[in-house]
Amino acid sequence: MILVLRALGVGDLATAVPALRGLRAGFPDRELVLAAPAWLAPLADLVGGIDRVLPTDGLADHPAWSGAPPEVAVNLHGRGPRSHRMLAAARPGRLLAFANAEAGHGDGPPWDDDEHEVRRWCRLLDWYGLPAAPGDLALRRPPAAGMPAGVTVLHPGSKIPAKRWPAGRFAALARALADRGHRVVLTGLTGERDLSARIARDAGLPPDAVLAGRTDLAELAALVADARLVISGDTGVAHLATGYGTASVVLFGPVPSAHWGPPPDRPRHRVLDVTRRPGRDPGWRAGVGVGSHPTLAAIQVDEVLAAVDEAERAMRVSGAITA
Repeated sequence: MILVLRALGVGDLATAVPALRGLRAGFPDRELVLAAPAWLAPLADLVGGIDRVLPTDGLADHPAWSGAPPEVAVNLHGRGPRSHRMLAAARPGRLLAFANAEAGHGDGPPWDDDEHEVRRWCRLLDWYGLPAAPGDLALRRPPAAGMPAGVTVLHPGSKIPAKRWPAGRFAALARALADRGHRVVLTGLTGERDLSARIARDAGLPPDAVLAGRTDLAELAALVADARLVISGDTGVAHLATGYGTASVVLFGPVPSAHWGPPPDRPRHRVLDVTRRPGRDPGWRAGVGVGSHPTLAAIQVDEVLAAVDEAERAMRVSGAITA
């Protein structure tokens, strides 16, 4: 058995897809077990190659190890030491992880704070002789889920308040897109339903445009896979758009897009990132939990609309849309 720890969220799992596929290719005849939150199981199915999910909710929830120790344990969760120790408790034959002296793990490459999340885990596997392709981000298409097709998805929420673009701007954007002929829907968690409803009301959208709290993960994936466009902050739905090649505009701040953004060579995914602009002090490490961050609030509605035009133009050039 190959045990892989990635007990995080949607975007975290989506960015680990190339590494997971590298592990699948490197151990084709072994059972590949992903230690991750149980609610991510539908997304794990869309990654492919994962035999089962071992329900693991972060590092506080130690999985109930059963049977023989894993042949190999792989830390795709973090730099350690807690995640290293958590896997070591399963008594694996070998641990693949970044070097961490505090955890007593001297093997593996050094950690690099200034590295894209996708490339980080591919580099880890490369160190151990397991090639992984950073561009291998495509997700399997989900089965039909009764979701509307061809809609423009606005996802205003985030579990990190600093990553939320101001609600008033989302409302102005939704109204402008609707005036252009887009069928706009708003997605989010159950706790973000009031936020989405307020944005829809201010934008003049009908109540049924609010899908926040009304879709499970598989339905959200189906919605994104068949969407015309996705606009969001730096959150999981943006990574779903990358996985399905759906045109997207992603608003970054305070964390720079160089760490979590879509591949720069794919023009249908547009990035707005004030931290990359000349003369700006990124300041992204400050204030992550205290409300909308200035680097994100600096992005204006007209900039997003221009990025929408660019993304849709790229889709037309590729033949993905004809209108």
